[in-house]
Amino acid sequence: MLQLLVSGCARGLRAGVGVRGLLPLHPASPATGLGNPGLSPSRQASNTPRNQPPKADFVARSVGICSMMRLPVQASPEGLDAAFIGVPLDIGTSNRPGARCSPRKIKSERELQLPASATATATAMPDLFLIQLSNITSDLHHNQDPCRATPQPQQRGIRTRCVTYTKGGDHTITYPILQAMSEKHGPVGLVHVDAHMDTADKALGEKLYHGSPFRRCVEEGLLDCKRVVQIGIRGSSLTLDTYSYSRSQGFRVVLAEDCWLKSLVPLMGEVRQQMGGKPIYISFDIDSLDPAYAPGTGTPEIAGLTPSQALEIIRGCQGLNVVGCDLVEVSPPYDPFGNTALLAANLLFEMLCVLPKVTVV
Repeated sequence: MLQLLVSGCARGLRAGVGVRGLLPLHPASPATGLGNPGLSPSRQASNTPRNQPPKADFVARSVGICSMMRLPVQASPEGLDAAFIGVPLDIGTSNRPGARCSPRKIKSERELQLPASATATATAMPDLFLIQLSNITSDLHHNQDPCRATPQPQQRGIRTRCVTYTKGGDHTITYPILQAMSEKHGPVGLVHVDAHMDTADKALGEKLYHGSPFRRCVEEGLLDCKRVVQIGIRGSSLTLDTYSYSRSQGFRVVLAEDCWLKSLVPLMGEVRQQMGGKPIYISFDIDSLDPAYAPGTGTPEIAGLTPSQALEIIRGCQGLNVVGCDLVEVSPPYDPFGNTALLAANLLFEMLCVLPKVTVV
């Protein structure tokens, strides 16, 4: 067994695979695989090889460091086009907890990731400098502290033109992220996919929890309200005018029942016209999907979207000026077979494929 391990490491080195993590290495940085130190930290050279998942010919899928799409891990977004970051926070939840376990679980479900999406005709990984950033360390006993810590990677990413893909955590995290986005872009457009509008004022006296992020964003002027669309809304409510706040702000609210048994390609054509060329942010709550497909979430609602409709929504953002994305509310304790986390990981890859730098055939 030891001989097999030694010979495997030797083959990995000859193939350009790191021994410690068995991850693909930058040719100019053989010790760490974290970038090319000979280049300007602000941007890598256009002909520098991009990070790719190691091929199954050289590395078994179950081997190596557990990172998103088996990418190298580093602490800084310097020189990158895009990066994944985890925020293990769920103290903003109002029903079933467990979303703090989501970033780790989503990573573990993405071992099969390959560089291209044939059905989306996009080749994200060959076109982007991409990496996994270290997860944020959250104080799970005080909601304000992790919310202060959450936007720090996004702020660093904005300064270096790196688009961050955030794995929640509960939906509370979107509020501090949009605070960071507004410092660079001003009010942004929003494609919000969710079963709930998350525009409540407060719960149990708390104004900051997963049901209130977009009301807080409106109050602080973080959103370009005429360029906000909420898709997949459904479920029971306290009153019959539960959509009134969103619509009074100028949001477009698309109910789940308006999406039943139809393609959402025409809808997304209208959304692209609504968003225009200004910056937009994508926030995807996994409970937008029907619990038949995504049972592992804190506040499931029946009669939701299908995975194919989720793909149509994300792929419909192709060509928009996407400046950031998140995927939230996966709860692994309620996801016994990993289907919800697997779905989330695939949707994050699809979000990666809509960035402007990605080649679409």
